[in-house]
Amino acid sequence: MTDRKRPHRNFYGRLKGKTLKASQRTYLDEDLDRLSPGPVDWALNPERSPLDLGKLFGPKPVWLEVGFGGGEHLVHQAQQNPQVGIIGAEPYINGVAMLLGKIRRAGVENLSVYPGDARDLMDVLPAQSLDRAFLLYPDPWPKSRHHRRRFVTPEHLEPLARALKPGAVFRVATDIEDYVRQALQEIPRCGFDWTARRPNDWRAPWDDWISTRYEQKALREGRTPHYLTFVRR
Repeated sequence: MTDRKRPHRNFYGRLKGKTLKASQRTYLDEDLDRLSPGPVDWALNPERSPLDLGKLFGPKPVWLEVGFGGGEHLVHQAQQNPQVGIIGAEPYINGVAMLLGKIRRAGVENLSVYPGDARDLMDVLPAQSLDRAFLLYPDPWPKSRHHRRRFVTPEHLEPLARALKPGAVFRVATDIEDYVRQALQEIPRCGFDWTARRPNDWRAPWDDWISTRYEQKALREGRTPHYLTFVRR
């Protein structure tokens, strides 16, 4: 038995929105358990045993998307990269239900879905087990007193760095200039190198990018997307 205690963590985002449609409740009832990455919750895994990613995906490289929103990017990447296993973490249950519907329609089989806080998932990811990670249009927490809630803080970045292999890619997309500033300050401090060499490296989207609903909203409201690529040192 382990003597590790469950960390106290505040959660500030939304867990549920509008009433789910009947079809979405069906997706949650019928598909979520099957697509779960394994015993992540403390009630199911009190010893915090590492996830068996080989059992989950076989010998495939493993990617992680933190906060997948409605899941369009996650499904797109799964379709474009069938040779990769991808885990998506999202505590907002409406977004989880939307993703499950997209998975059914797309018929992809290389996705796993964790409907909870990514920090809990990273507790049980084996060290140096991930080949890529995505943080796309995260909650900006615009007020200065709330910046500590952002993902680009050591509380989140240090366990992510532990889970990523040396040389693994970490992509961050945001339309909030102050979030870019904080990301460029904090992410390198946690073991990453920013790969940009010229302005187009952060102004232009990645070659395999699919524009999400969050990006489309940012463009409609006149904000400029930034595409930051880091490599685990």
